[in-house]
Amino acid sequence: MSTATSEWVTPGTSKGLLSVITTHRYLLQRIVRKEMLVRYRGSVLGWIWSYMKPTVQFLVFWLALGVGLGRNGAIDGYPIYLLSGIVLVNFFSEAFGNATKSLPDNTNLVQKIYLPRELFPASSVLIAFVNFLPQVVVLLVVCVIFGWHPSLLSILAIICGIGIVGILATGLGLFFGAINVSFRDAQNFVDLILLVAMWGSPVLYQASVLDSAPRWIQIVYNLNPVTPAVELMHYGFWGGILPDPSVAVGFTWYTLIALASSLVIVVVGQLVFRKLEGRFAQDL
Repeated sequence: MSTATSEWVTPGTSKGLLSVITTHRYLLQRIVRKEMLVRYRGSVLGWIWSYMKPTVQFLVFWLALGVGLGRNGAIDGYPIYLLSGIVLVNFFSEAFGNATKSLPDNTNLVQKIYLPRELFPASSVLIAFVNFLPQVVVLLVVCVIFGWHPSLLSILAIICGIGIVGILATGLGLFFGAINVSFRDAQNFVDLILLVAMWGSPVLYQASVLDSAPRWIQIVYNLNPVTPAVELMHYGFWGGILPDPSVAVGFTWYTLIALASSLVIVVVGQLVFRKLEGRFAQDL
């Protein structure tokens, strides 16, 4: 039976990130599953590492900052404040960092067969999200111990904060992932961005430390999309254990700006990715 010409599809074309979501979900699922199996292959503890790493990281920062520098007395519920920020930044760091390296890490597939190249950065973000879930479990356990009482608004804040970081990591992963194929210096820029993400957002300290800083510094600080995302996590988790939840920062205009800017970064990242995609196989 013949096929109508209008139904033919030119080989090697796709709708970019959109096609990953609408057409290649099964392939995306298989890549994520494969990477998860490979990650802990030959490991005795396996998935337990996903729980141990954030726990140890939290304990180190809590002992150094909370106990050593006395932040426990300065910030009510400091362990929750600290851990809720750490898990989100860990998600961003893993998603963005692995998405940047995803194309060189899959050189054989990129060179030998055609599939939407956006599958690789997208799968890296999904894998980071899967690894993020055990960290959330650890956070929830600690919150319950401290008497967490969430509200609908706090749950929405948590979802919004995670969404902003996921969208931002996807956009930056597309942008720097494409550049990293030809210019491996991109990885060094990514490392600097991740360093800023940890120390340039209120993870280890409160944003109020900048109250005495010039106004333009405060604006630039809050325009970093990771900053309102972390504050949303604080509102959702940390605010749920405070005697006065109003102390926690809630939804602000910077939240909408962070969401909008993250979406713009995804669009820019996709455009750059499609522009450079034709050189991937050759440059790898």
